[in-house]
Amino acid sequence: MKEDHFLLGQIEDKITQCENKYIATHTGFLDSHQQSLARIYCRKAHIPTFDAELQGDALPPTRSIFYGGHEEAERVILINLPDYAVLEDYDPLTVIRAVKTDGSRELTHRDYLGSLVALGIKRELLGDILVREDGADIIVLTDIADFILMNYYKAGRTNLSLSQHPVRELIVPPLKRTTMTDTVASLRLDSVMASAFGLSRGKAAEAIGRGLVFVNHVEVIKPDFQVSEGDKLTMRGKGKACLIEVGGRSRKDRQYITIERY
Repeated sequence: MKEDHFLLGQIEDKITQCENKYIATHTGFLDSHQQSLARIYCRKAHIPTFDAELQGDALPPTRSIFYGGHEEAERVILINLPDYAVLEDYDPLTVIRAVKTDGSRELTHRDYLGSLVALGIKRELLGDILVREDGADIIVLTDIADFILMNYYKAGRTNLSLSQHPVRELIVPPLKRTTMTDTVASLRLDSVMASAFGLSRGKAAEAIGRGLVFVNHVEVIKPDFQVSEGDKLTMRGKGKACLIEVGGRSRKDRQYITIERY
């Protein structure tokens, strides 16, 4: 796809700038598919990537960090840092806090996103939108924050009051987590995904083939991929899960597994 090639070119340019000019760089926000492409590219190019800032003295000359403002962020940017820089000093994200000022109408993620896109704001400038009863925290690139503060007044027909906050003040709603134990024929991806999300194995395999399934943030399209204990699983439209334990075998020689969904 043209879009994929263009994205990979952008990622390569940002990393090269960091290496050659010794400056911090970052991409726009990446969705699940784009994150997968970025991770695969960095892996093939032997570029170390992380999902959190490193601590300690032995830092690589250039390190790339997937960062979305909070631990379970759906949308993230790829930050490239030279060894002298720390994420705390180079944080290109900010939070726009939108609070409803009138009406009791419930606003959804779609309401907030649709009204922002209607202002002409590109999707890659917008990160996660964390919805609460009284409003939402919207993670954005700092470059677009002033425009939003000056032009964003309503979501749907509901008036909003806006304020800007650092990412450390982000309000993250608690995740609803459920743990379940099941047995599967094997640790094939289609079997584990079917168990995790209450699907038939055929439906799980279909979702995998359509590029809707990610293992540790990397798109996997082979139903027979072997899942390991600790792997994080995502299915677009269904949610996330983690294979937290692989147990013994049942009397019918099926594999016991424990899965956490959230």
